Amino acid sequence: MVVVSQPALDHFSPIKTCKPTASYFSGIPVVDPSNPDASSLIVKACEEFGFFKVVNHGAPMEFMTSLESQAINFFNLPQSEKDRAGPPDPFGYGSKRIGPNGDVGWIEYLLLNTNPDVVSEKSLFIFRENPQIFRSAVENYVSAVKKMAFEIVELMADGLGIEERNVMSKLLRDEKSDSCFRMNHYPPCPELQALSGRNLIGFGEHTDPQIISVLRSNNTSGLQICLRDGAWVSVPSDHTSFFINVGDSLQVMTNGRFRSLKHRVVADPMKSRVSMIFFGGPPLSEKIAPLPCLVVEGEESLYKEFTWWEYKKSAYQSRLADNRLGLFEK
Repeated sequence: MVVVSQPALDHFSPIKTCKPTASYFSGIPVVDPSNPDASSLIVKACEEFGFFKVVNHGAPMEFMTSLESQAINFFNLPQSEKDRAGPPDPFGYGSKRIGPNGDVGWIEYLLLNTNPDVVSEKSLFIFRENPQIFRSAVENYVSAVKKMAFEIVELMADGLGIEERNVMSKLLRDEKSDSCFRMNHYPPCPELQALSGRNLIGFGEHTDPQIISVLRSNNTSGLQICLRDGAWVSVPSDHTSFFINVGDSLQVMTNGRFRSLKHRVVADPMKSRVSMIFFGGPPLSEKIAPLPCLVVEGEESLYKEFTWWEYKKSAYQSRLADNRLGLFEK
C-alpha cells in the first residue's frame, strides 16, 4: 500500500480527475482539401462528429515546429518571468485558472489577439525575450492557419449547397473578426497517476463558442472528444496535421445540422503536451442566426437571434461544462 502525504494531494486540489479511456479512437474522419469529395466529407464529419482531421493542408511544417519551439522556450522560463505576462485580461499568460468562474486545470497558457492592430501590454512581455523571433513565428503560423481555415469553411459552404461560398469565410476574413490564438502547455504529472490510476484533467469538458477552431499539438496525446452516444474517446496525436472543431456559432448558423464538439484534455503522466489553437470568430456586432439558405420552407429557427458579442459575454459568465447555447434556444 502506498501512503501519500496530504500536501502531495493538495498540490493538485481542486483539479479534477477522470478514469482513463479504453483506447484510441480510430474512426476520426480525415479530409484532404485537394480531394474532389472534400466538401461532402467535411459536411458528413460535421454532422456526425463536429470534428475532423485535415491532412495535406499546405501549412509549412517549419512554421509549426518553429512556433512550437518558441512556445516551449516561453513555458520553460522561470515562473516569476512568465507571471509578468499575466494575469490574463483575457489576453496574456495564465496558469491553472481557466476563465473567471472557478474552472481550473493542469495547464498554463498564452492567449493572444490575432488582430495585429490590438497589441496588449501583456504580449509585449511575452515577446520581450526574442521579440522578433517569437512574434514572427506567431504571425507566420497564424496567417497560414487562417488561410487554411478560410478554405475549409468555403468547402463547407460548397458541401452545404450554399451559392455564396464565402458566406462564412467573409466573417473570418473581416478586419474586425473577433478571432484569437491560444498556446496551451500541459506539464507532465507522474505523481498523480501513480496515486490513483486516474488522469488529471488539463482542460475540462466544453464546447468552443466561435465558428470553428483549428488545433495542432506536439506528439503527446491528451485530447478527448465526446461522441454522440456520450462516450469519451481519445484522439491519437498527429503533429503534422490539424484538427477542426465545429463551434457553437456554426451550430446555430446551420440551425443545428452541425453540432459543436464537446471535448476536454487530460494531462499525460510522463510527457509535456503543447497545443496551439486558432479560434475563428465573427465581428462582435455580427448577428448569429441560421443562414436563411439552410432553413427549408416551413422549418423554424431553433435559436433566438443574438450578436456574437452577446453570446461571447454570456459564455464568459458561464462555467466550462455549461450548455451555453441552452439560453439561446427557442
